[in-house]
Amino acid sequence: MNAYQGQTFQMHQLINIKQVISITGLCRSTLYEMMDEDSPYSDPTFPKKVVISQKRIGWLAIEIHQWIEDKANNRNQRE
Repeated sequence: MNAYQGQTFQMHQLINIKQVISITGLCRSTLYEMMDEDSPYSDPTFPKKVVISQKRIGWLAIEIHQWIEDKANNRNQRE
């Protein structure tokens, strides 16, 4: 089942920032903070961006979903 607005998509599909925001529930600035290695909010487990062109980046949908799944699976270990 797909968590992105009831639409179907291929798991190897590149998704844009708006779709990542919708799927994760995080805001744009938080996502960029998580990707910034110098940020105190850096998350090295967050999927790496894919450079599509000089002005476009994307993420693999499967990696975003796996990251969410890993967070869910690890929540009991931290409690």
